[in-house]
Amino acid sequence: MTLPEITTAEQTALDTALLDALNPLASAMRARATGLPEERMWDADPIDVTLSILTTWKVVDAEVKRLTAIAARTAGSYGASYEQLGTAWGITRQGARKKWPEAIDRSASAEADSSLVELCGGSAVLTRDQSSGGWRWVGEGADGTRDEADSTSYYATKAEAAAHAGAFLKEHATERS
Repeated sequence: MTLPEITTAEQTALDTALLDALNPLASAMRARATGLPEERMWDADPIDVTLSILTTWKVVDAEVKRLTAIAARTAGSYGASYEQLGTAWGITRQGARKKWPEAIDRSASAEADSSLVELCGGSAVLTRDQSSGGWRWVGEGADGTRDEADSTSYYATKAEAAAHAGAFLKEHATERS
């Protein structure tokens, strides 16, 4: 599986942004470790400085892994499969299941759950109809208007029902007087 490629300009911008974000953290961590002020971070043996940078990248790497797991769980909560997660990450379905074992709730079937959508001051509940397998929504906009998918409409996916509910909530975003 191949990952999407980025351009040289995008790579340069990413490197710059990451280094700009890393520098204050590296300075603060080095200052705590050495007792020296942050502005003197670079006034040391080059090996010590670069090892401090490496230590900081490890902290960033752990945070990226944590945020990645959150993104995988969020995608799973919306109905993404391990195959889709794997494709997005450039690994197999089995690799995704091993990497993010909690991303998809198999015990209670994530598709069977109800979900709450809160948008534009209103909310809607998405539910899966067990007999048809389709998704429905019932909501109340911020302006007090209540509505739901008509009794004959079932959406094929949770995302489709959420999109229709979201459109309703956006249309009824005016705050009550």
